Amino acid sequence: MSYPNFEKMVEVISKLRDPDGGCPWDLKQTHKSLLKFLTEESYEFIHATEVEDYSAMEEEIGDVLLQVVLHCVIAKQNGKFDIESVSKVLAEKMIRRHPHVFENPELAKNDDEVKANWEKIKKEESSGKNKKYFDESYLHFPALFSANKIGQKTKKINFDWENAGQVTYKVEEEWQELKEELAASKINKDRVKEELGDFLFSAAQLARHLEIDPENALREANKKFINRFNSMEELIIEDSKQVSDMNQMEMDVYWNKAKKIEKGLL
Repeated sequence: MSYPNFEKMVEVISKLRDPDGGCPWDLKQTHKSLLKFLTEESYEFIHATEVEDYSAMEEEIGDVLLQVVLHCVIAKQNGKFDIESVSKVLAEKMIRRHPHVFENPELAKNDDEVKANWEKIKKEESSGKNKKYFDESYLHFPALFSANKIGQKTKKINFDWENAGQVTYKVEEEWQELKEELAASKINKDRVKEELGDFLFSAAQLARHLEIDPENALREANKKFINRFNSMEELIIEDSKQVSDMNQMEMDVYWNKAKKIEKGLL
């Protein structure tokens, strides 16, 4: 089995990093400078998937692959690893973690057994590494995603609230502490930042107890805001006005109208 297009793609990206005739922008990139692009491209693929735009999905997953290969080419130039060694490590890990596919089908017969076996194998792989309950791996994700992941782990070790009602009280407590900092005669920005962080963390735990993914909930809220704002802008334009010429109170009239239309009240 051959993959000529994949090989061509690796050649093209390698050419971009060629010190003799490569692209000046690509040549100055490092693993760290590229990180933001890997994050952006990943989220663009997530959005394309959510709206089920397969054409966009194909393009965006290609952009993610570009970042992967760029990192591999840079690492190869630095004598660290390359796309071949990455592929080898990945294939070996997948075989090791799927013994029910590559060794004995009786090891896992359903999804729950597969998950349990996966966690068991991961634990065996990390044994002897003096691994703590929480290490830096829990900070490798977007903050809201990390907060949810941390909460999932605390639940496993029984360091958690019993129900959503208890978490609600914690959210209210953190909200009060934040308001107290904001009501101070002289606001301490560091303290406000700390209390706001505590409030957001608690809100993420409330979402978890309600079996709602906080990251997805916030993404949906972002979408709702943008859709409503665009509807508001359309109403403003229909009245031969421009958003840039209006103040907050004037826009609020159209915002509330857009909200009512959205809810079928107009």
